[in-house]
Amino acid sequence: MGSTGDFQLLCLENPLLDIQAECDDSVLQKYSLKANDAILAEESHMPLYNDLLSRKHALIAGGAAQNTARGAQYILPPNSALFIGCVGKDEYAEKLRSACAAAGLRVEYRVDEKQPTGRCGVVITGANRSLCTHLAAANEYKLEHLQSPEIWDLVKKAKYYYVGGYHLTVCVPAVMALAKEAAENPEKIFIMNLSAPFIPQFFKQQLDETSPYWDYLIGNETETAAWAEAQGGDVKGKSVQEIALHMAGLKKANEGRKRTVVITQGTEPTVVAVQGEEKVREYPVRTIGAEEIYDTNGAGDAFAGGFVAGIVQGKSLEESVDMGQWLAKLSIKELGPQYPSPKQTYSKA
Repeated sequence: MGSTGDFQLLCLENPLLDIQAECDDSVLQKYSLKANDAILAEESHMPLYNDLLSRKHALIAGGAAQNTARGAQYILPPNSALFIGCVGKDEYAEKLRSACAAAGLRVEYRVDEKQPTGRCGVVITGANRSLCTHLAAANEYKLEHLQSPEIWDLVKKAKYYYVGGYHLTVCVPAVMALAKEAAENPEKIFIMNLSAPFIPQFFKQQLDETSPYWDYLIGNETETAAWAEAQGGDVKGKSVQEIALHMAGLKKANEGRKRTVVITQGTEPTVVAVQGEEKVREYPVRTIGAEEIYDTNGAGDAFAGGFVAGIVQGKSLEESVDMGQWLAKLSIKELGPQYPSPKQTYSKA
């Protein structure tokens, strides 16, 4: 099934406006932040965002799945990817729309009248990144928006659904609506990303509810270990390869499609387990010199974007993994989860 550019890929999660600025340690101290850390904002952090905007800064359409959607659209023909989430009625939402438009990504946001648009302040100190996220309106997504006639029509027309695990903290019914729509239609694919270790740790029930519907599951080695730890039993403490095989073999709602589990491991080979296969496949990553690495923030989102683009285009599993690694390699040469301009064209390793 190849992409014809008619919004075949629909992505759902939490839209955030990333505000990135290079600072010195005094900014970390001012807001009680730590280098190379990620936290949810408290009241004392609210002035941070205008502080960063007052400096030389970059505005990026962020949020993990929105990064992935931009990455997939970077590779796919125009009008292939669509992103859904919730924003506020404010200037930040307009900046987010402008950033997505510049990336060629269509967005259909629910607009919350009370909460401001979610923001992630990225304080850059040398090679370190401190992330401070205020979810705000991103937490207010509602099933009613997804099921409204104009949005559900887009859902029905799409053939690939990609959901970031972070959305399990927001609106599980919306995630399940997409999952069941895919399971009930043989031509549709449901793709889930674990997103972060705290999702399988603290939102185990919600994640487990989605597991029968995973056609593809994407994660990294830390998230995979956290999933196994939360599951307990025989899978706890196993290797990435063993956990991936276990995940692939879980009960599936649509037994007509085999589940594929894809686990990245930084510079170590990407592990792929396919339901029914006794051994994993492993694919070495594309090499990159240390001097070329500028920012690894969002590399996992970029990998997912490239991989999903390959699946949408009907590429082989091996080539789809390579497309993910190619896009991740491009991304880590940029500031934040961005992709180079002018646009580069994928070529096999």
